[in-house]
Amino acid sequence: MTYQEVLDWMFVQLPMYQQKGKIAHSGKLDAIINLSKFLGNPHKKFKSIHVAGTNGKGSSSHMLASILQEAGYKVGLYTSPHLKDFRERIKINGKPISENEVVNFIENNINYFKMHQLSFFEMTVGMAFDYFANQRVDIAIVEVGLGGRLDSTNIITPEVSLITNIGLDHVDMLGDTLEKIAEEKAGIIKNNIPVVISETQGETTPVFNRVAKSKGTLISYADVEVLDVFKTSLLGSYQYKNINGVIEVIKQLRSFNVYKKHIKTGLLNVVDNTGLLGRWQVLSKKPMVVCDTAHNVEGIKLVLEQIEKQDFDQLHMVLGFVKDKNLDAVLPLLPKNAIYYFCSPSIERGLNVNLLKSKSIAHGLSGVAYDSVNEAFNAANKISNSRDFIYVGGSTFVVAEII
Repeated sequence: MTYQEVLDWMFVQLPMYQQKGKIAHSGKLDAIINLSKFLGNPHKKFKSIHVAGTNGKGSSSHMLASILQEAGYKVGLYTSPHLKDFRERIKINGKPISENEVVNFIENNINYFKMHQLSFFEMTVGMAFDYFANQRVDIAIVEVGLGGRLDSTNIITPEVSLITNIGLDHVDMLGDTLEKIAEEKAGIIKNNIPVVISETQGETTPVFNRVAKSKGTLISYADVEVLDVFKTSLLGSYQYKNINGVIEVIKQLRSFNVYKKHIKTGLLNVVDNTGLLGRWQVLSKKPMVVCDTAHNVEGIKLVLEQIEKQDFDQLHMVLGFVKDKNLDAVLPLLPKNAIYYFCSPSIERGLNVNLLKSKSIAHGLSGVAYDSVNEAFNAANKISNSRDFIYVGGSTFVVAEII
């Protein structure tokens, strides 16, 4: 099989949450546990840090990887979803897994995958863990895909667990309150393994405290006492919430020699060290064009706060969403003085652009519907002048189509 044939088989034949939604989520760990046994339990052959949360877990994972790379360690990084290439999900010291490694893993295990009808995510987690073990990484940063308790990554026993911001996202699967969602995220808390909470939230704190106590776990809230202020190459003032959690994780990490100089240089070189894409990513400056993968209420609020700090003549917003997004919660947040370019990401879960337009108009937003993301983006570029600001977002998949 060629690399493209492997990807086609993985994406089309097997369900994947980012494409299919709820139907792709198995809701239990039996399959990944059995796959790991079949592979020789690779997840037990390397140290790890586990990262969960609604917003900020991707940025935090990349920050941690960058810092540990600066300290001289061989660092695995598992994240999801990818923006341009599947191999973005599995990296070592910022270098993606090779196409040959992907092909060989699937070809060597395809009969098992077919027999046991594994999900896309289960196969991908197995691939990552197998790769990290074979490459003998010193430590791997493992980002939760969805939730925590029943996520396929939740078979690891990490050195430290990190839980970032909690918001209302994937409510059909994780619960319709912050408390219920926190309960699912708290599923990554392990017995006697320290856990760091990036952001203190009134609704979630009792949940985390209770679960940590039941596990005999040391729990730290990173924003309670911030002694050092560090800068990061990741743009957006909201990143400082993530930095607090990352630094506290480094403090709790034992058997690794990481000093302040590594933290400083690691945070200043996140993109160069890890190849992170889509977090307040500046695509051009005249006009200013920024894309961001924020896609839920909490994330979009943070992005809008950042937009308000910019200096521009006219705001243009290229927006598209997936079908399960709560538009009645998101659309009232958006500025009414912007010009909107409505679109739909080219995936099965993409929200119909005409439905998005009609709902947006009902919320006082003005704009035009376009047949594709690129058509919407090109229209915004054509109309705007050098002093304008163009924002592209609403969905990871919208961002993926224009970077």
